[in-house]
Amino acid sequence: MGVNSYSDEYSSTIPPARLFKALILDSHNLIPKLMPLAIQSIEISGSQVKFIKNRVDELDEKNFWFKYSLIEGDGMMDKLEKITYEVKFESTTDGGSLNKMTSTYYTKGDFVLTEEEIKAGKEKALGMYKVVEAYLLQNPDAYA
Repeated sequence: MGVNSYSDEYSSTIPPARLFKALILDSHNLIPKLMPLAIQSIEISGSQVKFIKNRVDELDEKNFWFKYSLIEGDGMMDKLEKITYEVKFESTTDGGSLNKMTSTYYTKGDFVLTEEEIKAGKEKALGMYKVVEAYLLQNPDAYA
C-alpha cells in the first residue's frame, strides 16, 4: 500500500465559525440544496461518481477542525484503500479565515495517482467550497 499526502490552503473573508458550520456541521443539509444536480444527499451522487461513503474520524467544533475518511464508493475505490481528509479553519487578523486541507491517499498495491487525478479531486473540493462561500457572502445572517 502506498501513502501520499497533499495540502492546500484557501483564504476567505468569511469567519471560520460560519464556514465550519456550513461546510462541516450542516453540509448534509446545505450542500444538496446549493448543488442539487451534483449532490443529492450527503452520500454524494454526481456525473462520474455515483456513490461515496465518508466516515467521521474526529470532530473538534471548538477549534474548527475535522478529520474524515472516504471509505467506500465507485470510481477509483478499486485502486484506493481510503482517502483521509483533515480540514482546519483558522481566524485571520482581518476577520476572515485561512482554511487548510490535507488529503492523504492510501493506494492499493503498486497503484500511483497521477497529477491529473489529484488536480481533479482538488478542483471538485474547491468548487464545492466556493459555492458555499458565495452563499454565505450573499446571506450574511446564515450560520452566524
